[in-house]
Amino acid sequence: MREHGRGSGPRGFRPPWWPENEPFPPRGPGPWSGARRHFLRRVGLIVFAFFGITFLASALAVAAISGVLGLHEHRGLVPVAAILGLLLLVALVAAGRSARRMAGPMGEVMEAADRVAGGDYGMRVDERGTPEMRGLARSFNAMTERLRASEDHRKDLLADVAHELRTPLSVIRGNAEGILDGLYPPDRAHLEPLIEEIKVMSRLLDDLQTLSTAEAGALRLHRSRVDPGQLVEDVVAAFRSQADGARVSLEARIAAGLPEIDVDPVRIGEVLANLLSNALRHTPADGSVVIAAEPAPDGVSFTVTDTGTGIPAEALPHVFDRFVKAKDSGGAGLGLAIAKAFVESHGGTIAAESEQERGTTVRVVLPRSSSGGLAPVD
Repeated sequence: MREHGRGSGPRGFRPPWWPENEPFPPRGPGPWSGARRHFLRRVGLIVFAFFGITFLASALAVAAISGVLGLHEHRGLVPVAAILGLLLLVALVAAGRSARRMAGPMGEVMEAADRVAGGDYGMRVDERGTPEMRGLARSFNAMTERLRASEDHRKDLLADVAHELRTPLSVIRGNAEGILDGLYPPDRAHLEPLIEEIKVMSRLLDDLQTLSTAEAGALRLHRSRVDPGQLVEDVVAAFRSQADGARVSLEARIAAGLPEIDVDPVRIGEVLANLLSNALRHTPADGSVVIAAEPAPDGVSFTVTDTGTGIPAEALPHVFDRFVKAKDSGGAGLGLAIAKAFVESHGGTIAAESEQERGTTVRVVLPRSSSGGLAPVD
């Protein structure tokens, strides 16, 4: 047995703790199903052979003993009984050897299972013994890896939530204690910050609930046939005044002849709004933001491109993780994680490309039909 250290949970179109190289949800019976059938056939053959040889050997032994004692004239059966006895001995030795090959690895798996039950998710077992035991060890190691990644994810989430709640709670406590102690008057100037921080916590909790629901595959989608160009026009209209106020050029580019897509227009509208809001926030004055809708294989591609500050190369692989945000961002860092969950609940993909001081492009690809989505549909 061996122990593995802590690692980060994988990401993708799956729960955060699911291994990156395995599809989610699992499809088909998997390799262990075939090994299990092979194992059962082997056990059945051994049991049948054991009892068959035992029965024949017993019958011949009785006949041989009867012949020796003169009860029956079956002396020719004595050599046959000896041969069958030898075969029985060989079968017993082979069965004992096979049992020993299984007993050692099985004992390791049972011991490791006890430690995992006690919370030690770093346990691994060596893949040795019969093919069936090697398959069992491989499946056990995969299970413990998922449990460990899930536990790491849970701890990280709790730490992130505690960190995000600490600031608004400190503001609320400081102002409330000041008012109670008579240091501050209970006027609008001192009560408004309390209300704003309460709203911050409320938004954080709402976002966490939405994200958890989406990642669990329980997000309910109200799908309908939607014109992709209309989605783009609606979000551009909503952000036109913000772009004008920031002196940023906002342009929509919609390809002709785009097919309708089967999506939840509210959820996908929120995705595009989040991407456009981020682009405008990080694009300086006199810069530009372009949102485009173009055909893609079996679907439609949406891209949001800006000429903003860009994303550092080391941060780019983590932009869709929870609580990842820029230093000057006022949010909780859940917007892109929620956008990713919404896109994947539709069976789509989302990716980002960026170069510092050159800008960022985020691309969302959605399938034309709803067959790729895993979320419940109303």
